[in-house]
Amino acid sequence: MKNLKTPSLPAVQRAMAVLEEIAQSRSGLSLTELTQKLKLPRSSMHCLLVTLERCGYIQRGTARGRYHFGAKVFSLMNLALGGVGLREVAKPYLRNLVRRTGLTAHMAILAHDQAVLIEQMVPTGVFRVSTWLGKSLEVNCSALGKALIAWLPEEDLNRIVRDHAFPRLNENTIVSPRKLFEELARTRKNGYSIDDEEADIGSRCLGAPVLNSEGRVVAAISVMGTTSQVTPENIPALAAELKRTAAAISESLGYGCESDPAVEPPAATGL
Repeated sequence: MKNLKTPSLPAVQRAMAVLEEIAQSRSGLSLTELTQKLKLPRSSMHCLLVTLERCGYIQRGTARGRYHFGAKVFSLMNLALGGVGLREVAKPYLRNLVRRTGLTAHMAILAHDQAVLIEQMVPTGVFRVSTWLGKSLEVNCSALGKALIAWLPEEDLNRIVRDHAFPRLNENTIVSPRKLFEELARTRKNGYSIDDEEADIGSRCLGAPVLNSEGRVVAAISVMGTTSQVTPENIPALAAELKRTAAAISESLGYGCESDPAVEPPAATGL
């Protein structure tokens, strides 16, 4: 029997109702549509939507101001469902990667066109990084993001580049579509990606794709360190170690092809 002694919070119930309505809509819902569906005052609905948007659970699209799920919903979903399995499979490999490289290791999935962290391992005695599970990273300036989108079908990749105004975090950040496509082409050719102080000055990161049994990129892993830890001289060795780890995780997920994922990249060259 349900415990009815403790009252439910109406505001929370209404917020959950908003998310449930948006979940059932293929093209998102406007303020007017949500107001009509849930029979709430327009001012109350506006406050609910603003709060959910500020928290990252919904976002308003440019087309007619319709609301869709935000990155936070997708990160929670993947952490609770698909991400858990990936994390459990990857943990021993990432732990070994940290031991062999002495660098921080991350694992991320692509959720709502952003790289969302689902695992993080930091070496003992190394400075704490400003990342956490569930954090979203821009795909244009993170090694994880580049590794996640480089092997997308051309149509999907073009849509991400076309629909996003990528923020410039510093002078090294790639924001030009042409330069980003060139960077992704190098990623596919090499089989790994690089964030060379593009997100944070003084930090370098290498990323590699993780494939499932169908040969589809379902996650990416990375090693991250300072510019004195990740140097032009040791990048080849670190990249080889990273790719071996990614290949081992992919094999554990059922990927049986022996060829490098960089061998047959999609031909995405522009919008």
